[in-house]
Amino acid sequence: MRHIVHTHPRLTIAALTGLSCGIASIWVLPDTTLTQKLLIGWDLGVWLYLILMFIRTLHSSAGDVRRIALIEDENAGTILMTVSIAALASLAAIIVEIAGSKGLSPHAQLLHHAFTGITIIGSWLMIGVVFSLHYARLFYTWTGKDPALSFAGGEKNPDYWDFLYFSFTLSVAVQTSDVGVATPQMRRIVLAQSLICFVFNTAILGFSINIAASLFN
Repeated sequence: MRHIVHTHPRLTIAALTGLSCGIASIWVLPDTTLTQKLLIGWDLGVWLYLILMFIRTLHSSAGDVRRIALIEDENAGTILMTVSIAALASLAAIIVEIAGSKGLSPHAQLLHHAFTGITIIGSWLMIGVVFSLHYARLFYTWTGKDPALSFAGGEKNPDYWDFLYFSFTLSVAVQTSDVGVATPQMRRIVLAQSLICFVFNTAILGFSINIAASLFN
């Protein structure tokens, strides 16, 4: 546990914050359902993590990315899988919430839709960010002759923006961009992200249709 705190401090801070807020909502928001309490904790943790990672991205050079990638260990894969499962679970929780929103007043439905949107967008962004960090780790720990990812222009020292570009192209289009994928391990990770993002994009489309239908009704 101490090692994970050292190698992933921002994720640890966000996770503890989300857990604390979720527990606090039991007393602060007693009228909310258990699913809502869980989603409140998840949303606060996710958005805090996204803010912390955005700040780090702004101030990190390619050398910083390499140094951080070398510090992280095999736990990074477990963390990636855990975060992905949690993000998918948040979609399931949203489905439960939507099913229970029928019969609410227009004002309550509007708040409910806003809450749903915040959760979906946060989870979608979270997936893109954690996969970009994993791509950075695999890139800088790869010991083969050719790079694991071939960036356009022959970039040999990509920074976080380069990995975010690659990751979010997958998230949006579910296909690779102008970056070549050169190793089997990297291709497996790309496949995993593509499948997860397909589920998310399909869910976002479905939720959008549901919200539009409820507003017109």
